[in-house]
Amino acid sequence: MSRRYIIPERTDLDRSLRLAEEYGCAFEYNDFFKPEVLDDPVKQEEIIEFYAKYRSDFSQDTMHGAFLDVTIHSSDPLIRDASILRLRQSMEIASRMGLRGVVFHTGRLGGFRAENYLKLWHETNLRFFSELAETYPRQQIYMENMFDEAPDVMAQLAEAMKGTENFGICLDYAHAALTDCSQQEWVRTLAPYIRHIHLNDNNLKNDLHQPVGEGKIDWKEYKGLIEEYGIGASVLVEVSGCEGQQKSLEYLKKQKIYPFHQQR
Repeated sequence: MSRRYIIPERTDLDRSLRLAEEYGCAFEYNDFFKPEVLDDPVKQEEIIEFYAKYRSDFSQDTMHGAFLDVTIHSSDPLIRDASILRLRQSMEIASRMGLRGVVFHTGRLGGFRAENYLKLWHETNLRFFSELAETYPRQQIYMENMFDEAPDVMAQLAEAMKGTENFGICLDYAHAALTDCSQQEWVRTLAPYIRHIHLNDNNLKNDLHQPVGEGKIDWKEYKGLIEEYGIGASVLVEVSGCEGQQKSLEYLKKQKIYPFHQQR
């Protein structure tokens, strides 16, 4: 299994391929989460065929699934049904390509902690993702924190699904840095369930997706937490453009930060 991932640039794929080879990266595709692509099977096939010209095996690659306005726990049946459709479409694309995994967001209203709302979110996601994981056993399903203000709600779901081998948490370390919760609490709470990580930098106020090392996130702390809690998950450098990706990868490599650092 690949430990390092970048987002391929279709407009500069030759450079993406060279970068992936140089740093030992697989691809995480950001081509399929947009509604206009999910609504167009012909466009989906065009994108898949484009990548297939350059690689015959997608089994180490992952993709970002639908997330825009996706709320499978909505009490509105129209919103709920549309959200479920988008997630199933994402999994079907991943299955056709033979991808290793798909990343989804929690879809939660950040900071809204009404008991009935959290109960509905937990029960709906537990039921739906358990069924989805069973339907697509060859694909890993990763749930990513987005507007979530703390890791406890995700951890409760992951604990309830710990018997589901192809379900786990994608820790977006930069999203976590935007919350009032410490990075240590995020990593400590989710450590048993983290199977994928998204890395980029920001100013601790906005989700900027800057190259790693160019913002204000404490990467020395990240390095220490990964080592302390023995995290061995795959890592996506979630930065657009080959230049920013290379800056990030080189920074991680020079600083010997996971996934370029072998844990004790």
